[in-house]
Amino acid sequence: MKAALASLMLALGSLLAAAPSSAQVGPSPAEAAKYTGLHAAAQRGDAEAIRKLAASHANLEARDGNGRTPLHVATFARQREAIRALAQAGAKLDPLENDRYDAVTIASVANDEETLALLLSLGASAKQVTSRYDGTALIAAAHLGHAGVVRQLIKAGAPLDHVNNLHWTAVIESVVLGDGGPRHQDTLKALLDAGASQQLKDRQGNTPLQLARSRGYMEMAKLLEKAGAR
Repeated sequence: MKAALASLMLALGSLLAAAPSSAQVGPSPAEAAKYTGLHAAAQRGDAEAIRKLAASHANLEARDGNGRTPLHVATFARQREAIRALAQAGAKLDPLENDRYDAVTIASVANDEETLALLLSLGASAKQVTSRYDGTALIAAAHLGHAGVVRQLIKAGAPLDHVNNLHWTAVIESVVLGDGGPRHQDTLKALLDAGASQQLKDRQGNTPLQLARSRGYMEMAKLLEKAGAR
């Protein structure tokens, strides 16, 4: 029975490990080729065109077929000057597209620290509930082992102990959806150093320490033990 449950959990973990990247859908080449106006300027990073279009009262919050604003498009494309121009023109920094991702979460999942830093400096929030899992950018980054992104989000005030609809926190996701290796160890350390709870349990009543031990992630278990986990 225990073996079957372990196999089920591993299968679930593998499925969910692919979820953020597959759920976040950037514009395809064919879709981008059809863009006009601000979406086209955002995709190619044309800050001057953005300023001119904004001055002529183009809709800064226009949506494409997947609910992406020009800001989402610029973030997917890593067009930082376009992001800056959109923000200066008054574009909203925190809208959600159809899959419920904001620009901060898009940059976080992409491990795009430079774009994330720009968004946060412009006033984008690290605190939003995003994605179909009712998670946060911090949870998504912890899941993927993006330790530098995690540290940026923590500094920006991301909620350390938000619980998503899978009943997982960033600490738990760094364990159950990680590989136990250096990136996820560094991610877990960043969370623990910031004061994230190591006592919150998953839906089955398992603590992060129990989850780390059950997976054989002994370095992560040591980090949790050092932080006072039980």
